[in-house]
Amino acid sequence: MINRILVANRAEIASRVFRTARNLGIGTVAVHSDADAGLPFVAEADHAVRLPGNTPAETYLRADLVIEAAKVAGADAIHPGYGFLSENADFARAVEAAGLVWIGPSPASIEKMGSKIEAKKIMATAGVPVLEAPASPAESDLPLLVKASAGGGGRGMRIVRSLDALAAEVATAEAEAASAFGDGTVFVEPYVEAGRHVEVQVVGDGAGNVAVFGERDCSLQRRHQKVIEEAPAPLLPDAVRSALHEAARNAAAAIDYRGAGTVEFLYDAATERFWFLEMNTRLQVEHPVTELVHGVDLVELQIAVAEGGGVGVEANTAGHAIEVRLYAEDPSADYQPQSGTLRRLEFSGDVRIDAGYASGSEVSTFYDAMLAKVIVHAPSRQAAIRRLVGVLRTAKIHGLVTNREQLVELLGSEAFRTGEVTTSLLDGRKFVRPAEDPGAPVAAAIALAERTRRPGVPVAWRNVTNQPQRTVFEDGEDEITVEWHGTRDGYRIDGAEVIAAGQSRVVLEKDGLRTAYEISVDGDRVDVDSASGHTALRKRPRFVDPADQVAEGSLLAPMPGSVVSVHAERDERVTAGQKLIVLEAMKMQHTVTAPTDGVLTQINVTPGTQVAAGEVLAVVEEETA
Repeated sequence: MINRILVANRAEIASRVFRTARNLGIGTVAVHSDADAGLPFVAEADHAVRLPGNTPAETYLRADLVIEAAKVAGADAIHPGYGFLSENADFARAVEAAGLVWIGPSPASIEKMGSKIEAKKIMATAGVPVLEAPASPAESDLPLLVKASAGGGGRGMRIVRSLDALAAEVATAEAEAASAFGDGTVFVEPYVEAGRHVEVQVVGDGAGNVAVFGERDCSLQRRHQKVIEEAPAPLLPDAVRSALHEAARNAAAAIDYRGAGTVEFLYDAATERFWFLEMNTRLQVEHPVTELVHGVDLVELQIAVAEGGGVGVEANTAGHAIEVRLYAEDPSADYQPQSGTLRRLEFSGDVRIDAGYASGSEVSTFYDAMLAKVIVHAPSRQAAIRRLVGVLRTAKIHGLVTNREQLVELLGSEAFRTGEVTTSLLDGRKFVRPAEDPGAPVAAAIALAERTRRPGVPVAWRNVTNQPQRTVFEDGEDEITVEWHGTRDGYRIDGAEVIAAGQSRVVLEKDGLRTAYEISVDGDRVDVDSASGHTALRKRPRFVDPADQVAEGSLLAPMPGSVVSVHAERDERVTAGQKLIVLEAMKMQHTVTAPTDGVLTQINVTPGTQVAAGEVLAVVEEETA
């Protein structure tokens, strides 16, 4: 019997494992980097051990430190979560060699599936359909997909549509794979343009017995990273569904799989054919939708198998579940990751939230940008979509730009509602944030006035009553000025009537329509929530410090990160679009290019430099006649 589990992971998945452990009466141990010391998962554990440093290589990828932490904390088992060391066969062996219980598949099984190249050979032998990679790619083989052999999550993956670009894309994929997984091995396979990503959840006992807990559709992806997942998969013929389940069962049995795992397939709806992609020898990020539909706790099953138990009975499908991944990123700015203080994160309604952060948490640049998983379960798919849209719209998310609005748009799109989603749906699709409610700045200005109003004094009393008061906000790069009058009877604003005014709630009426606004103020930051959505504003100070201004032509860091490479020198003449600097943030690389023809008059960084968002990286002085 397991008495105390150390989770060799962080944030959301650590909290998830702790929840089941508590329900089973099992003690818990967290390990954490310095950057994660203040996150909820650390406080939720019975015990915590610090891993000095911030980067994954210094902390969560240090197998020796993790095992030593387990010994110090008196843990007798290690759960790897997902990512980091979860699919590292050497780590699994080291855990077992240390006399600890490894809550996962055998090291041999991990090794067999660890290389996507070798995994395909095993699957082909087991009779599972696989995509054959061309030995010498030709034009007729295009498009192609470059993939990392040792990892997933979109890192080290590139679509190639021209043979001339193949070498460069392979080199980029190798660099990303080496950074993310410590292994730069990549391979090439045919790219199915309109494929669907369908995966099957399995649980094995290590003796050839495999239970199947349905399938999930994870086709809606951006840059090969999943965004929305659901169970069961929509528009899947019964014969295909049964064949997928049987193929997954055979795949797991072929390697005597033990514990929870997922067999991923690429499905072509036009031909009703499917091919093996990979097997994740761990718990998946999207496992909650399977749990809600089948009424099981997959972490509990993992622990049961690790303790020598069986796989249990297969559960029947009930209803429909959908999960969205809430990321700290800006889809309208090429998915730039965001970091900083998450001032507020609150959800309401009938919903399951698996979150790694809470109100007040600091989101660093060292790890994945996912804040939380928002999951709903309903009797039907359409009911689940409607419920999830409502939960997202009413959520209070302040402090960071997220993909919340994009998620709402995607859930409401015709393609998603009909279930006709493919992995290429978001390719080349530009997300434009919806227009913000013009009443939000007005409500914010009134709430700020109420906060400075003295009891018994008329609203914004002043000698020159015919001149309006002005409150100026910054909304991104836009400036918004609200003009209003304060009278003995309240506020007067052109175009709107103030029905109620308070420090945190304002009601406006315009053209006979009343709208209530909830206002949160934190220093110069003002967040406004209403039925129309969320607006983040910054109150502009009356006087601007000249030191805060930057020179024209300055190239600012689009996000916090580390400089990977610099491709030009000071005083060098550059052309518009030329690659100057490559940044890495949250395991993805981003290129900073010259905005115009000119001369690089300043270069302020070198490879390895850590930069903050908005920091001046270089200055390009435009050439003039």
